[in-house]
Amino acid sequence: MSKPKHPRILGDTEAQAVTRNIRISPRKLNLVAGLIRNKPASQAVATLTFSKRRIALQVKKTLQSAIANAENNHQLDVDQLVVTTAEVGKSIVMRRFHARGRGRSARVEKFFSHLKIVVAERTPEPVVPRTRKPAPDANPGNAEAQKAA
Repeated sequence: MSKPKHPRILGDTEAQAVTRNIRISPRKLNLVAGLIRNKPASQAVATLTFSKRRIALQVKKTLQSAIANAENNHQLDVDQLVVTTAEVGKSIVMRRFHARGRGRSARVEKFFSHLKIVVAERTPEPVVPRTRKPAPDANPGNAEAQKAA
């Protein structure tokens, strides 16, 4: 007897990739993850490719893994993928010490993070042209003078 299979947490049009124990603090990783949230997958890859942040390469690898999972495991259309969530979580903290003056020491904390990227297939919304509303009257108190003219 084996354990029952877990139900799928994500929807049918979603795929994810998880990277654990990345050697960067969650605050710094969240800055890069914020660059790709709610963007089309192709645009997110381009943003990470040209980012100057050190961690952008690992985030890009995770995003490409999520795209590959969507294509190969769930048969989703790559051109319609959107990054729905990019979650950053706290992992372990390595504690080291730094020698200080007069025989004292100070603690150095080296933070690690988890990253989870979920991509979903979305149909692009059609662009609806805006209709111009008539401009409001500049001087509403002068409506009687405009009617007389």
